[in-house]
Amino acid sequence: MKLTKLVVGLFFAFAAGLSMAADKAPTLDKNSCGKAEYPKAALMNEESGVVSLSVLVMPDGSVTDTKVDKSSGSKTLDKAAVKIYTSCKYSPGTKDGKSEQAWAKVEHVWTLS
Repeated sequence: MKLTKLVVGLFFAFAAGLSMAADKAPTLDKNSCGKAEYPKAALMNEESGVVSLSVLVMPDGSVTDTKVDKSSGSKTLDKAAVKIYTSCKYSPGTKDGKSEQAWAKVEHVWTLS
């Protein structure tokens, strides 16, 4: 009896997850971002790396919060990436066809040439 309830509960949790998958996540409008200037301090120290960010996008496409999910290893590069992607515009995420705030994932690669 307990196993049956567990299986039914897992099915409903899975079904709920499927309905959430149909919602649209926010997307970055790359043309709205300013030019990514390599920070002078990072250039002098020959720093490079990949910054993974989570950006909280509001229904109007603006950003209200940003978190560094994975650091590049350089605080200077991480802060510069946050500055770039906070100023960008996004197409908002939707739920049931309506715009709502949602997190977007963004990655920035800093490489020395």
